Amino acid sequence: MIRVRVFLAFVASVALYAHAEGMLTEANSQVIKEVSLETEFVVCGGGLSGLSAAVSAARHGTKVVLIQARPMLGGNTSSEMRMGIMGAYKDENKEAGILEELQLKNFYYNPLMRYTLWDDVMYSTVVQEPNITLLLNTCVDGVVMDGERIAAVKAWNGDAYTRYLIKGRQFADCTGDGILRLSGAKFRHGRELPSEFNETYLEEGGDAKTMGSSILLQLRRTKEHRPFVPPPWAHKYTDEDFAHPDEPLPPGAMRVNYKRPFPEGNNFWWIEFGGELNTIHDANDIQFELKKIAYGVWAYIKNHPDGRAKNYELDWIGSLPGKRESTRFIGPHILTQGDVLSGGHFEDVVAYGGWKLDDHHVAAFNSKTHSSVEYECPSPFGIPFDCLYSVNVPNLMFAGRDISATHMGLSSTRVMATCAMLGQAVGIAASMLVDYGIDPAQLRRERIAELQTKLEDDDCMLPFRWRKVSPLTAEAKCSDEVTALKNGIDRNYAGEDNGVWLDAGDEKIVYTWEEPRHIAGARLIFDSNMTFTGKRMRKLEMTTTPAKMPAMLAKGFRIDARVGGGWKTVYRDGLNILRFRKVAFGPVDADALRLVVTETWGGPGEKAHVFALDAL
Repeated sequence: MIRVRVFLAFVASVALYAHAEGMLTEANSQVIKEVSLETEFVVCGGGLSGLSAAVSAARHGTKVVLIQARPMLGGNTSSEMRMGIMGAYKDENKEAGILEELQLKNFYYNPLMRYTLWDDVMYSTVVQEPNITLLLNTCVDGVVMDGERIAAVKAWNGDAYTRYLIKGRQFADCTGDGILRLSGAKFRHGRELPSEFNETYLEEGGDAKTMGSSILLQLRRTKEHRPFVPPPWAHKYTDEDFAHPDEPLPPGAMRVNYKRPFPEGNNFWWIEFGGELNTIHDANDIQFELKKIAYGVWAYIKNHPDGRAKNYELDWIGSLPGKRESTRFIGPHILTQGDVLSGGHFEDVVAYGGWKLDDHHVAAFNSKTHSSVEYECPSPFGIPFDCLYSVNVPNLMFAGRDISATHMGLSSTRVMATCAMLGQAVGIAASMLVDYGIDPAQLRRERIAELQTKLEDDDCMLPFRWRKVSPLTAEAKCSDEVTALKNGIDRNYAGEDNGVWLDAGDEKIVYTWEEPRHIAGARLIFDSNMTFTGKRMRKLEMTTTPAKMPAMLAKGFRIDARVGGGWKTVYRDGLNILRFRKVAFGPVDADALRLVVTETWGGPGEKAHVFALDAL
């Protein structure tokens, strides 16, 4: 019986995937498949910036084709590279939006924080969007122009022997390397002269040198010590290779970093190379040199006579280097060291950074002095829309580490939490460009305030301003304990609690109106413990301790409306895992609306914390 079932399943599978009645030969089939697609928004690059751009545009109704060269999404944070997701300093400045959604999904579906499952959390988020066509294993290798505008991109999938022509109205380069420079878009690669923008933290410049790329190691604790045998081509290191001089801090610097050849608390970012080469064209040579360095480093650490790594084994070593820097497009504004240090008070602010100005030595691992120098900067600092679109290709935007910035400006904006915010801004902008039939420059002139409002509504904090609550919420009456939910500050900030604590099932948030109002939905922000950095994928040591969902996050909730004097439940969710929810329900004419949290992830007795309830 079992064999029959297996056979029937096999037959069904063959029937499902059969596309030809007879054998394929050179006489009736092509070796290369040609596919033409047409869409509204083409996103090149599927790291956190490209993923966020594609998802945000799709959720605002735009048809998207997302092209990713690798077999998984995530770029530097994927299982191939495993770089840490870093961003703005200070607890209250943590990035929310799509990034926080991904991290909470990862906690729920992948509590042991395994990188391969993290890949599929990102993949699931994309493929569940009906407006996105995802092309994995597909490299952009050409651009078709219509005058100054991009009309289409050409791409190649070597796994499927398929060549694509993808036509679009708007395009975004989120590749990091800037492949859409094929359009003739202006760009820079390297370090400016310090005098060009008065960037005092630049030690030298006016060259094509960059920060290097890194290959990481992942370790596992063990009770048994076994010496490590590296491949014969690995470099060999001694204590002398890790010695460094005592250096005074450069003017303005907060810290100087060096190689740390110890296992504890180490993410091995300093296994870095390639800044004196071309991180794009020399990528293969850089990759092999990094493997030589990485294996040599681990052999030195593991086999050191002082026994510093006797309780560790090498569990994983990267193959694909994570890049920090290559090319940068030119937009109407170039973000500089001065912009960052002054806080980025731009009229057209659409995202923010907050990582240090963190400039890595171009010689990287082979430096005889420091590996990097960190300079403190404001957190957050604003990043303007003028850094996210091309100065000479009218329908080209960009997000990630290829935005319009100097080498020093990039040293802060290149980290992935910032890149995700940039991607979400570009995605929502793209939806507006398609809806209004305009280009980025016109959006900047005429509709930047609308873009900022949409970003804030989608849980993207913008510095130096706060979200305006919905008109229905603004006119509603509520108790004094609930008024914090009407200030538009959807997080704890500057030591102030801008939320409401509720006993699950007992206490309620209630809005009332003097006359019935037409209500069709609600916007909610639950507290997901933004101060906890453990949601960020930066696990360079394997763990068996599962992550727990934030205790104060609402697991179950319902929304009731008072219609004709009686309460009616209009929305219910018994398994919420997200911070930001925008829910729709059958329109009602109600004179009151209330939120009831029925359960938290912390279990019985744990209070829920709510930052926003907007009636829509």
